[in-house]
Amino acid sequence: MTAAAIDIHTHIVPAEFPAYAGKHDAQRWPQMAPIDCGHANVMIGAKVFRRVEDYCWDGARRIEAMARMGITHQVLSPMPELLSYWLHPEDALSLGRYINDQIAAMVERAPERFFALGTVPLQDPELAAREVERLMKGGKFRGVEIGTNVNGTPIGDPRFAPFFAAAEEHGAAVFVHALHPAGQERLVGPAQVTNLVGFPCENAFGIASLLTGGMLERHPRLRLAFSHGGGAFALVLKRLTHGWNIYKPVRERIKEPPAELARRLYYDTLVYDSATLAFLIATFGIRQLCLGSDFPFDIHDRKPLERLRPLALSSQDEALLCGGNALRWLGGGTE
Repeated sequence: MTAAAIDIHTHIVPAEFPAYAGKHDAQRWPQMAPIDCGHANVMIGAKVFRRVEDYCWDGARRIEAMARMGITHQVLSPMPELLSYWLHPEDALSLGRYINDQIAAMVERAPERFFALGTVPLQDPELAAREVERLMKGGKFRGVEIGTNVNGTPIGDPRFAPFFAAAEEHGAAVFVHALHPAGQERLVGPAQVTNLVGFPCENAFGIASLLTGGMLERHPRLRLAFSHGGGAFALVLKRLTHGWNIYKPVRERIKEPPAELARRLYYDTLVYDSATLAFLIATFGIRQLCLGSDFPFDIHDRKPLERLRPLALSSQDEALLCGGNALRWLGGGTE
């Protein structure tokens, strides 16, 4: 395997959260409930959201795990639930700045191993635009993480134009993660089914909204990467392209061929299967795929590099997929 291996899909949770000091609603402010020296429960609304380990906040522990996985660098972003779009914007800004400070501190302690993505209060697009500008001008962050929707409104909705304009203007890499997927009421089974089935469908909704909403055409220099290999979008793309060819209203909403727009986006490799990864490469192009693992949560792919071996990539293509594409997306390379 190539020497550089950059995992663009990893998350952090701070070891603790400050007490709520706002004036709006404390009910959904997160808290940590320690279990032992290496584990804690993330509490949201007095309920356990997730049990986490110290890999979430301990950079040294993360580096140990990275060595076992063959990963040389991680891109750090918040646990998606911490994006907190359901909070009042003032509360979300306060919480987000605390989380961003924790991420920046982790990067400062090991700048040769970590890159930083922050969070912004996207429920207030103008405020989010100002915050992404502040983060990028501060020099510690390469970009931000956002969800596929904000309280049910897809990111392709025109109301989010101020944020995307600012991200484009200031050269922010944007990592889009599935969040609170649509259709959860139609899923049958344990809570984990939401992640397993709902997230891939939600990613497809999010990407499609950017195409049908014209956001990619209005902001052609955006650098967007999507979690979970873009979810179901690679399959949806074939159907969307067929519709674009036969339906005038679809062509009126999507000015360029959908496949061309899709090949301007980046996607992580988190599909747990080499054959599926080969399909993504054929669909989106080798230059648009970046390593992703979802570290350090239970669902994370513990051997992301091994998924590449059956593909028999050339050394050049392997270097692109393992690190070159990620650096280009992050704004730190042109390979």
